[in-house]
Amino acid sequence: MPVALRPRCASTLCSVKHSLVDGFGRVHRDLRISVTDRCNFRCSYCMPAEGLEWVSRDDLLTFEEIERVARLLVERHGVESIRLTGGEPTVRANLPELVGMLSALPVDLALTTNGSTLRLLAERLADAGLRRVNVSLDSLRPGRFAELTLRDELPKVLGGIDAAIEVGFDPVKVNVVVMRGVNDDEIVDFARFGRERGVVVRFIEFMPLDADGAWSAGAVVSQEEIVATIGAVFPLGAVERTSAPATRFRYTDGGGEVGVVASVTRKFCDSCDRIRLTADGQFRNCLFAVEEVDLKALLRSGADDDDLSAVFEGTVVAKWAGHGIGHVDFIRPDRSMSQIGG
Repeated sequence: MPVALRPRCASTLCSVKHSLVDGFGRVHRDLRISVTDRCNFRCSYCMPAEGLEWVSRDDLLTFEEIERVARLLVERHGVESIRLTGGEPTVRANLPELVGMLSALPVDLALTTNGSTLRLLAERLADAGLRRVNVSLDSLRPGRFAELTLRDELPKVLGGIDAAIEVGFDPVKVNVVVMRGVNDDEIVDFARFGRERGVVVRFIEFMPLDADGAWSAGAVVSQEEIVATIGAVFPLGAVERTSAPATRFRYTDGGGEVGVVASVTRKFCDSCDRIRLTADGQFRNCLFAVEEVDLKALLRSGADDDDLSAVFEGTVVAKWAGHGIGHVDFIRPDRSMSQIGG
């Protein structure tokens, strides 16, 4: 997506915050940063069993480049929250160093991980300034977990969740992609797990970003069905919706809450405030965007902050109204989930 660079500004007004507003009036304050496309799991909806052709290490953004982009978006454009993703972000060497750099910004900093190495890193991440984590986990059954991830590491993931609780991350969330005929019989099990562990479980409708292209509408378990299934065992009450992707529900007996990301059946595009930076430096205005802008090339060719700001603003202005999953005109991105970032 070509974006014209605006003339450089010589006045002090250039340092004043200028919100990133798209053509539909949505203000973008949430930045997702993928730090690597690599992962130690092989979840079928994310990448093929043999893996992908990984981005070379020289083509990954450096921590300094990531920090520069993040700082500009926070200080000049009003970004308020940053989430580090992958691939699996904890396989990026020296991740606590990047967390320390970003935690110095006035921003809500979080991490999404598969949890397999969280027991080893949790304390260092907390010391570096990380305050909350989301752990992706699609089955509590060892055999099924191994089948879904091609890794027999459920005990490590559960240990990682325990470690996150122990070091004081708050909240600790568990993300579950629900797939009909695969793990939809574990919805109540996960609800019970969240209540017992004191973590927030978020069920995610299965989206068409699977690596093998096997997604179908019939595989989607809707928010309505998920909530009804849980509510039949643990009664729920709705919580007022925000711009966050999950619709929240509280247990009426005070046993915490649960969330559902209904990106297929009740898409939330009209309140979306997210922008994305891929591990190889591409700037995206939507998870389902079919175009992106090469920030890495700009960063490494001497672009100044005004040049970068022009790209941010132009890319956000061009954001679509929505992605229309299931419609005949829906276009899949040409990258898998691990390449875009969760």
